[in-house]
Amino acid sequence: MTAADAAPVETSTAETPSLVHRFGGVMPGLALAGGIGLVATALNRLPALHAFSPMILAIAIGITVGNILPLPAGFRPGIAFSMRRLLRLGIILLGLQLTLAQVFAVGPGGLLVIVLCLAGTFGFTVVAGRLLGVGPELSALIAAGTSICGASAVLAANTAVKGRDGDVAYAVACVTIFGSIAMFAYPLIAGLLDLGPRAYGLWAGASIHEIAQVVAAAYQRGAEAGDFGTIAKLSRVMLLAPVVVLLGLRLRGKVAGSTARAPMPWFVFGFIALVALNSVVPVPAGIRADASVLTGFLLATALAAMGLETNIRRLKAEGLRPLLLGFMAFVFIGVFGLLLVEGIA
Repeated sequence: MTAADAAPVETSTAETPSLVHRFGGVMPGLALAGGIGLVATALNRLPALHAFSPMILAIAIGITVGNILPLPAGFRPGIAFSMRRLLRLGIILLGLQLTLAQVFAVGPGGLLVIVLCLAGTFGFTVVAGRLLGVGPELSALIAAGTSICGASAVLAANTAVKGRDGDVAYAVACVTIFGSIAMFAYPLIAGLLDLGPRAYGLWAGASIHEIAQVVAAAYQRGAEAGDFGTIAKLSRVMLLAPVVVLLGLRLRGKVAGSTARAPMPWFVFGFIALVALNSVVPVPAGIRADASVLTGFLLATALAAMGLETNIRRLKAEGLRPLLLGFMAFVFIGVFGLLLVEGIA
């Protein structure tokens, strides 16, 4: 064998330790974030915590751990891997929980309510954030979380917005607090207004933040309201993809002609592809159930990593204005959604 023949073998051998080192480098942070994700997923199965998604529980645990225990620098690569790669994979897999048939089941009037409610709330929140002096990134994340689907929308939108970890944590806190209030307030308001089951389900599905919160609130008014509310909410989740793409295109236009590279959330097209696949190919219920658990775990791990990187002192420095913005967005989507339901659906 000549020296030239041996050269490729030497290069391959040299690459192997590099790959092993790179994989090993992400393991400490990945294991920590994944462990928190597993704990959050397990806690979600407890009756007392079932209304809170694993994502919400994971970021709460992550913030607690990250602010009590100083993390060595060796954990950073795995935490970053969890916040980026696992997040994108989780959102792609979310597509297996949705079908176009679910969207059509809401009906033209219901879809119009959902689209108008989302667009109106997003626009209102961004404008209100500007008037309150809240940063544009944080305002956009609160807008996405309130108008679409809570914590998962905050995470997805941040791939385009590129906000700080503290912005993500603050936005998730807002949708958690006010979505939890909605779980208890909506059934009481529906009783006072004597809303029918389908009208109430549509209102809950079009305006409450998290899927788990919608389910908890909608089924308090009966099975019909619960079923319709869940379908309306899933239809609203479908709009996550175009909103994130539009955010990416908007930011790309802002940096046109500069050397900055605008974000484009290409993973969203994977989400759309799985929605399409799930709509035309009958995916077995068992596979969809397993995918749902895996999706929840991946998103919980991503939010656990986000929590580990969140400094509470920086959150306090933001003040109460973002919280006021979250409250205003919560009130707007509730009132505007109710008016739309009574006027259109």
